[in-house]
Amino acid sequence: MEIPLNAQVECTDGICGRSEFVLINPVIDQLTHLVVKEDTSPGIEYIVPVDFVTETIADTIRLRCSKAELEKMDPFTKTRVIGERVLDRNFGYQGGMDRMGYYYLPYITAESTEYESVEYQQIPPGELAVRRGTRIEATDGYVGRVDEFVVKPENGHITHMVMREGHLWGEKDVIIPLSAMGDTHEDTVFLKLDKHQIESLPTFPVHRRWS
Repeated sequence: MEIPLNAQVECTDGICGRSEFVLINPVIDQLTHLVVKEDTSPGIEYIVPVDFVTETIADTIRLRCSKAELEKMDPFTKTRVIGERVLDRNFGYQGGMDRMGYYYLPYITAESTEYESVEYQQIPPGELAVRRGTRIEATDGYVGRVDEFVVKPENGHITHMVMREGHLWGEKDVIIPLSAMGDTHEDTVFLKLDKHQIESLPTFPVHRRWS
């Protein structure tokens, strides 16, 4: 079963959004979750367990849940409000009068708190979030970008990564076995193959409506 990224996602009661990320457990080589971004405002991203995927056809992923059930799933992005105490740096002198005459006392205004909203992704510990277009590097340089993943539907284990390599005169998809995948750092997947070895892997033309 292919898990396309940036593809239309359907719930049992209609279109609900698009696939944004897949979450991968690199220890057991398993795709665990799909991140679905709703297609209506405010565009919330939900973490969907991969076993909710019933079928993928062309540029569509079908889920075995309703839109209402999707909205009860955990959001992928949360907002944290951070507060920080700061001192007002303006100061001055306050005057008064007593038996000795006028006097002036220095003063500083009270502390205030500034708040900042920070968004963060809820990625389970030890897992990786990969989105369509993630950069792929061979041992000797850049070779393409992530297009989708092929998984076993019975257990969610990844068997292949589909890499798109493109040029102005044409594009093709390259099927990369999981054993060829190395580490993933930030927005880059590193392969254990060089460019010459990648040229010998199976390919097929890219013909997708969302391209």
